[in-house]
Amino acid sequence: MLTMKAKYALRTMTALARSGDARVQARQLAERCRVPAKFLETILVELREAGFVQSRRGQHGGHALARAAEEIRIGDVIRAIDGPLAPVRCASVTAYEPCRDCPDPDACALRALMRETRDALSRVLDGRSLREFADADAALSPTTMEFA
Repeated sequence: MLTMKAKYALRTMTALARSGDARVQARQLAERCRVPAKFLETILVELREAGFVQSRRGQHGGHALARAAEEIRIGDVIRAIDGPLAPVRCASVTAYEPCRDCPDPDACALRALMRETRDALSRVLDGRSLREFADADAALSPTTMEFA
């Protein structure tokens, strides 16, 4: 399940993608994305540490994408904020942990189903760039993320 933190991160990344090369102040992002300002600060730190956002202090400072929106995959943003996409740890590629009560993970039908679910989710989220997502957002809500 997608956390509110990941939803806010995706809104923020979408707003930055839609802002082009312009740097956007955190206050403006919080207002436009309807994200609590303090929570946004935490999210921006995580996005910066993951290499998605660059920040500059000062009069001409603000936040911008660290690389082109076409190069950023939605699945990678979600993983940076929420961790693995797998619905359960035993189905994770990167954070595998067997269930304590499972006698044989290789013969577990639930694990097989959750791995299939993870693969389908990954295919969709990793197949979508931030640019495609931001363009779809703009088509659905043309003025919501515009900055003055």
